[in-house]
Amino acid sequence: MPKHGKKFVDALKQVDPERMYLPDEAIDLVKRTAFANFDETIELHARLGVDPRQADQNVRSTVVLPYGTGKVVRVLVFAAGDAERIAREAGADYAGTDELVQQIQGGWLEFDSAIAMADQMGKVGGLGRILGRRGLMPNPRSGTVVRNPDDLPGVIRELKGGRVEFRNDRTGIVHTTVGRKSFSNEMVRDNLYAMVDALLRAKPAGAKGVYCRTLTLTSTMGPGVPLDVPSTLANAASAA
Repeated sequence: MPKHGKKFVDALKQVDPERMYLPDEAIDLVKRTAFANFDETIELHARLGVDPRQADQNVRSTVVLPYGTGKVVRVLVFAAGDAERIAREAGADYAGTDELVQQIQGGWLEFDSAIAMADQMGKVGGLGRILGRRGLMPNPRSGTVVRNPDDLPGVIRELKGGRVEFRNDRTGIVHTTVGRKSFSNEMVRDNLYAMVDALLRAKPAGAKGVYCRTLTLTSTMGPGVPLDVPSTLANAASAA
């Protein structure tokens, strides 16, 4: 069984395992226990009352975080002709189709988000096994399959500005980011409330019983801090 390092053990001692923390308390504690020598990501892990084996109970949606993720997002657009030109002018890091498809098939994945024009999905569809397991496959439900080229600038702007796609894993847990250690407490709090509100709005019709079972904040290397769920949900709803 792996052993934790001294810094992690010292950080863990600051978290009361019997306590559910109010959002402001949890954010402050997560930042204080983020001990790594880099700008750690602050993550939210939400255990939901869904059965991922049932198609009508899976959670998948997007949210635009008020203060973004703190990460430079490299956007790739599968487009041709006028749409390719519009994508490049709108700030896409990569645009095209045939050459990009070949590069990706060869193992190149130097981008963080992908958009596809609907008329290019016939060529992009074959990349499903490569892009799908990395969460990079364009999907109409997440707004990354675009029919009108004039809509490309808005989608690119959202992705670069902090739009986050989230979905539950096979155990019914959503793992997502709500900021960085370098963010102010208020920035993390506003991002947290936006994410929680989006989770609530994405509740599947087939979900029964308690939907949001546990919420945990953590940094990349630090210990998890359990949030008081009723308080967090109430605050997120009032902030929406």
